[in-house]
Amino acid sequence: MLKTPISLGFKYFRSRDTGYLSFYALISIIGLSLGVATLIIVLSVMNGFEKELQNRILGVVPQLIIKKDAPFSVDQDWIDQLDTNQRIIAHSPYTQSEILIQNDNGTKPMLLAGIYPELEKNITILPDFIIAGSIGDMLPQDGIIIGSSLAQSLNIDLGDSLRIFTGELRNTLFGSVPRTLQVKVIGIFELKSELDTSLVLAHHDLVAKLLRFPVGYTQSIRIKPNDLFNVTNIGYSIIDNEVLNEQGYYFSTWYQTHGTLFQAIQLEKRIIGLLIFLIVTVACFNILSNLVMTVKAKEADIAILKTLHMQPSHISLIFITQGLLIGILGIVIGTILGLMITPNIDAILAFIEGITNRNVLDAYFINYFPYYFDLDQILLIVGFSLAITLLFAWIPAQRATKILPAQVLRHE
Repeated sequence: MLKTPISLGFKYFRSRDTGYLSFYALISIIGLSLGVATLIIVLSVMNGFEKELQNRILGVVPQLIIKKDAPFSVDQDWIDQLDTNQRIIAHSPYTQSEILIQNDNGTKPMLLAGIYPELEKNITILPDFIIAGSIGDMLPQDGIIIGSSLAQSLNIDLGDSLRIFTGELRNTLFGSVPRTLQVKVIGIFELKSELDTSLVLAHHDLVAKLLRFPVGYTQSIRIKPNDLFNVTNIGYSIIDNEVLNEQGYYFSTWYQTHGTLFQAIQLEKRIIGLLIFLIVTVACFNILSNLVMTVKAKEADIAILKTLHMQPSHISLIFITQGLLIGILGIVIGTILGLMITPNIDAILAFIEGITNRNVLDAYFINYFPYYFDLDQILLIVGFSLAITLLFAWIPAQRATKILPAQVLRHE
């Protein structure tokens, strides 16, 4: 019984003159395809930027730190037990201090981080982004690694000597003066993020000595968890210890230092996604207008079908079939376009830059378009587009069932 309305839906979908797609159906398909493709491209690129930002920033900054207000010994049982914790990938002692770096070209406020170079590759991605020198040249007595932006602003090269000023004061015959240290630049890193202008790395023992910690003491234990977005629970599980609580240990996570940045990215992605979803909705209005015109043009046919006692649900199915054909074709074509164009955005961008003779991404922290296809996200786009198509097809289909044969056929 459903064969007749479905076959009529296919018939109305085609042009009467050519037997192919009707002009209005083609316009509707093109509009929906462009909307779906744009949505997939934009959200996939934003996913890529988000992941790249996670790698470039969260891959370097401390993700989870266990600390207390005073220096503590690294030779403790609870630190050794971190090696057996399955939720922890790696850990190492970590110190940090706000400093001033100075040479003949100026002075810059920086954050000095004390690390163990042999452990750093297990904790962060920074060793992979050193563009000059080597982290292996870092010694407990001397040697710092700076960001490329700092190197450019103060005209610093490998082997140059810099002066470090800390907040620690020492008494001299001339009064209290900041503690200073002369160090040599043994490496330059480039993450193309804000860390290039604010972070300086030195050996943990050198920073501990600068801060006047006892030998074998540290400021904190930096931890790389196996779940970046579950660091708070991991932190609580570590300090949920009677000894650690009594000694005043606590933890901090990347949420305190960079959480607002990633919340802003998530909010921006949701807003842009909503705006483009609205574009898809507007494209679906083409389907609505197309079916409304079809119903109007086929009033006589509908009246004849009703006089032949075709059920209203079957008449409705004719136009729902036509709308779904347009919607499914548009969604499939748009999805294919989105999946094909997204990996080739760099080539398209290179072509545009060749024409305009301008580097579009110079102002950003990476010089290419990263992308990441989220399957759940793509299924949501397809499902939403299909639901809107079905809704906009149902409205004129219901209108077709309200046509009165007597009023229509009276003028035929």
